[in-house]
Amino acid sequence: MTDPNAGTPTTPDAPSSDAPTDHSGGDATGTAPTGGPKPGGGPKPGGGPKPGGPSSASPRPGAPRPGGSSAAKPHPTASHVPTVVPAVAPASDPSKYGRVDDDGTAWVNTSDGERQVGSWQAGDAAEGLAHFGRRYDDLATEVGLLEARLTSGTGDAKKTKAAASALLESLPTAAVIGDLDLLARRLHAVVEHSDAAAAVAKQEKELERAEHTARKEALAAEAEQIGSESTQWKHAGDRLREILDEWKTIRGVDRKIDDALWKRYSKARENFNRRRGAHFADLDRERGAAKTRKEELVERAKALSSSTDWGPTAAAFRDLLVEWKASGRAPRDADDALWKNFKAAQDVFFAARNAAASERDAEFEANAEAKEALLAKTHIDPSKDLDAARAALRDLQDKWDAIGKVPREKMQELEGKLRAIEKSVHDAVESQWRRSDPEAVARAAQFRERVAQFEDQAAKATAAGKTKDAERARAQAQQWREWADAAESAVDEL
Repeated sequence: MTDPNAGTPTTPDAPSSDAPTDHSGGDATGTAPTGGPKPGGGPKPGGGPKPGGPSSASPRPGAPRPGGSSAAKPHPTASHVPTVVPAVAPASDPSKYGRVDDDGTAWVNTSDGERQVGSWQAGDAAEGLAHFGRRYDDLATEVGLLEARLTSGTGDAKKTKAAASALLESLPTAAVIGDLDLLARRLHAVVEHSDAAAAVAKQEKELERAEHTARKEALAAEAEQIGSESTQWKHAGDRLREILDEWKTIRGVDRKIDDALWKRYSKARENFNRRRGAHFADLDRERGAAKTRKEELVERAKALSSSTDWGPTAAAFRDLLVEWKASGRAPRDADDALWKNFKAAQDVFFAARNAAASERDAEFEANAEAKEALLAKTHIDPSKDLDAARAALRDLQDKWDAIGKVPREKMQELEGKLRAIEKSVHDAVESQWRRSDPEAVARAAQFRERVAQFEDQAAKATAAGKTKDAERARAQAQQWREWADAAESAVDEL
């Protein structure tokens, strides 16, 4: 409402541009305005305030209040449209545009001449002039609000035009004192520009509608792709819910188009839910079959757990594990329990095998120590007595085999020591056999006979005077002598 001290309207009580205030009638005492002075006008005797009448600061009940009539209430502003606050203009000077006579008659000056706007009986003339000036300021505030809404584009241009037209029509009878010609020009400008603003608003609304329609079309297309292709069930389901949440925030789409797009989205979601349901139904069947297969594998593992046939049974357990992995997953609770039973049967077998292996390793370690001791106390020298060496080797070999197996890491070392003894005896036997070989001795004797034959031929050729034949026979005798010497040397070395 208007501050009676400052005469400047405040924004919170400013009238709405969509419902202009009635400034057309009534004076401070409820007297209807006239087009000119009242008959018998002039100062009345005792023209001051009547006893018990309202003061200038408190208009009578039913009299127009600063800021507009009681019928003109501000409309609530939509939450998504920012409130337009017009610039607060300084209070006007009503004395420049009208007067209030001593008898309370109020006049305003316009381009059409002077016009009576009402009667003031609640105080002196100065208070009456201020009162009608404040009413003008309220009217000017309404015009400013219409201008601000039109300029910012936050209001409905058609409603703004209607409000401006209504105010323009009320100006000739408005009970205010101020520059009414200026307000008329401003209201004419609002009316003239409202159509253009309405066209712009319509275009913007159509663009916004097109954007919102395109966005919903994109969301529907994405939902259709998810509904027909996606197998990322968790992620895809979350995305469909996100699409729905965003869908609810998009408004302003043509109802027919919106319904068609919604049907596309709804159908895509149903398709996705149907495929997801079929997938998990198949998965449940597969897990049921996997449970049955794994139960069979558990029974087979339990049957093998007590076997002491270590090698084949270990291979059988490896085959069972391969079958287990190929069986697929059973329901989680059943799968965990079945694996626990399968693993327990497997652990029983391998624990027994490991215990047997530990016992065997201890036995093999003792065998290795026994073979080391046997080698240490055995002394075989075939160069001294070959027959005794051969007998001692046979005894060593019999004791060696009787001791048994040794750890794998010591096998090569121990076997190498035994092979060295065996080789020394074998080499001595081979050497003795070559020295007593009849063929080698006979070959050396034959070479000597050939030497004697060629020497005899050389002697006869010399006696006969055949020098060349004698030299040739002696050369051949020398060759056979060298061969005989080599053959005899070989027999001696053996």
